[in-house]
Amino acid sequence: MLDNLERMEKIDKSNMRKLLLEFPLQCQKAVQLGENLAIPEKFFQKSGQIVVCGMGGSAIGGDILKTLLSEKLELPIWVNRSYTLLPLMNKKTLVFIISYAGNTEETLNAYKEAIKRESLIISICSGGKLRQLSKKDKIPCLLVPSGMPPRTTVGYLFISMLKILERLRGIEGGDYDELFGVLSELRDRFAPNVPLSKNLAKSLSQELRGKIPLIYGVEGLTDIVAHRLKTQFNENSKILAFWNVFPELNHNEIVPWEGEGKVDLGQFYAIFIRDKAEGKRIKKRIEVTQSIIKEKAKCTEIWTEGKNPLTRILSAVYTGDWLSFYLAILQEIDPTPVRMIDVLKRELGKA
Repeated sequence: MLDNLERMEKIDKSNMRKLLLEFPLQCQKAVQLGENLAIPEKFFQKSGQIVVCGMGGSAIGGDILKTLLSEKLELPIWVNRSYTLLPLMNKKTLVFIISYAGNTEETLNAYKEAIKRESLIISICSGGKLRQLSKKDKIPCLLVPSGMPPRTTVGYLFISMLKILERLRGIEGGDYDELFGVLSELRDRFAPNVPLSKNLAKSLSQELRGKIPLIYGVEGLTDIVAHRLKTQFNENSKILAFWNVFPELNHNEIVPWEGEGKVDLGQFYAIFIRDKAEGKRIKKRIEVTQSIIKEKAKCTEIWTEGKNPLTRILSAVYTGDWLSFYLAILQEIDPTPVRMIDVLKRELGKA
């Protein structure tokens, strides 16, 4: 079925496959956007901390930023997924307000609080109320192309922010040439016209059909990839999925695999996000955990690709995006609509 492109086109009515194919180009465009944003001189002063405010697909870039730059910047990076702001935020706090459509309720409220605290604010959006407020308050606003599901715009929202931080703090965020090359190679390997027999994303999606994914990453290394894949399974594939991290999961989540809980453990499928920077003890923990799980359920690995940390993170994110897309197609589900989120927004609008 996954090699039937005519059938895939009928299921994927909103054409998410096109957005996935364009992701490497999106990342290239995002670098240019971040380089060209006009930023006032006061933003180049040292800040006490950096805060990224956003929700869902608009917030995931903050998590990647935190993983990549915490050590390079030697100052805290916080991701704020809430209506309110952290008490520590003040005039010296650099705040990124990110809402793809520009209308996210929680993020707009955080923006208003950041204005009251006179923080250094940069907004990133495609329009909406956030653009209007930024214009009124004379806040630097980076505009990205509109008309896409927020979860497909991680390149625009994250890489433009990373490029801005490179300019403000004089750091190197990653090897962009390597990133574009690896993402382009992955696109060519996972594209819909590549047959199942040669397409890892397609073949793995077949194994996952009817299963509940458990995605395991490593704290401070691939945890963000595990989190992202979990949300992509939720929104694209319309299935429940769960994620956790090493070494913490070895102190709790490993216990149910004894099988004494009288639960059908065969309904789960464990996906381990692997990276060459894993320490020896983490590697051993993963191997032991896999040996335990394999007695009750299937498991597999997704390895990051590339030399640079930026490339390795986004390569695994991109692999997971294709995987969740193909799992949706297998279930004959259009991956783009998120009806329950739309229902929630309508009900909130009535309040």
